[in-house]
Amino acid sequence: MKPDLTSEFLGIHSPNPFWLASAPPTDRAINVDRAFQAGWGGVVWKTLGIDPPVVNVNGPRYGFWQGDNHRVQGFSNIELISDRPIAINLKEIAEIKKRWPDRAMVVSVMFPLEDAIWAEWLPLIEATGADGIELNLGCPHGMSERGMGSAMGQAPELVEAVTRLAKQHTRLPVIVKLTPNVTDITWSAAAAYAGGADAVSLINTINSIVGVDLDQMAPLPTVDGRGTHGGYCGPAVKPIALNMVAEIARNPQFGHLPISGIGGITHWRDAAEFMALGATNVQVCTAVMLYGFRIIDELTEGLQTWMQEKNYSRLGDFTGQAITNVVDWNLLNLNYVSKANIDEGRCIGCGRCHIACEDTSHQAIGRVVDSGRYRVRAEDCVGCNLCLAVCPVDDCIRMEQMTSGTDPRTGLEIASEAANWNQHPNNPLNHIAARSGIGKEE
Repeated sequence: MKPDLTSEFLGIHSPNPFWLASAPPTDRAINVDRAFQAGWGGVVWKTLGIDPPVVNVNGPRYGFWQGDNHRVQGFSNIELISDRPIAINLKEIAEIKKRWPDRAMVVSVMFPLEDAIWAEWLPLIEATGADGIELNLGCPHGMSERGMGSAMGQAPELVEAVTRLAKQHTRLPVIVKLTPNVTDITWSAAAAYAGGADAVSLINTINSIVGVDLDQMAPLPTVDGRGTHGGYCGPAVKPIALNMVAEIARNPQFGHLPISGIGGITHWRDAAEFMALGATNVQVCTAVMLYGFRIIDELTEGLQTWMQEKNYSRLGDFTGQAITNVVDWNLLNLNYVSKANIDEGRCIGCGRCHIACEDTSHQAIGRVVDSGRYRVRAEDCVGCNLCLAVCPVDDCIRMEQMTSGTDPRTGLEIASEAANWNQHPNNPLNHIAARSGIGKEE
């Protein structure tokens, strides 16, 4: 029997944990209807606002950073929140929810900090049959210049105030969407938690200029000879998002605050990583804009296949399992030693590992004269794995764990310097710990 992908988030049930994030793909009923037909578990409707009227540019709205293979790695967006009348949006939300009662329907909103506005509109959103409210406190362009979006999300006192205001005027679960444009994401999460948030979602887009048109001398995307900063998303932001999700998930002050993970999710493995770090579900945007709604098949089938291989029968079996292994640097095992080993049978003699190590690392890789291949000098290798990153041949270089004793390949004592490093007088952490009291028992 296949693993169960049924998801439950804040009491909101959906057939799988894959939701569409608040963005152009969730702007209107025809898109959302098509997404649900394809198999998506839920949507967050594109952010609704009321005043002043939103007018989007009719020129280019997106800028791209593309890799050598032309694949989009990063995506910069200057489109604003929904420019459609809120009444039309609410009518369509009600119709979609009635047509698809088993799918999650969350409505993203961005209103000024005025009690009367929230008191008027949140009950109307609730009347559509929507399952939840998401507060957009992260949009870094256009709306932030109006004092909303990330302008609110970057100020913890405003995050708390907006969250509290929303909770006062709706019975629906309130999800606070956090901006990554801060120095410490836990400050924003703490503010949302203090305001009564039922959950947080992150990350929203990162403030960016994705490139410059050197002919027009203007940022990309260029609109009539000018450009502006936008919101950066796509695969390139995933490492930032994973870190921020983990920082919230492993912080005990939030009492296991539910998290909806967002940021560069393109593959089923990306979703599994977010969930392993504590996200209950995930939201996808850029990948859908690039490849279409049918990628949901690859996401669900890939996740199920992996779960089956790992003997996970449901999502909860692995959700949060990586959290305890995310630690501060000073808690890493400094007695652990690994070193690179080059499979000379696979080595093609390109020398990329040698150049990287020789110029920028520890001069631990030399060329074997007879064969033209390369070999690691274990006594010089510090296990940084830069060589593995630059090698163009799969499985040619592997990192091998060493133990104290003799390396059978070289006859050298390879772990002697690392042995008992935690107690070594030259370990600077011991001096820091002595001054700060780290590691002392109560």
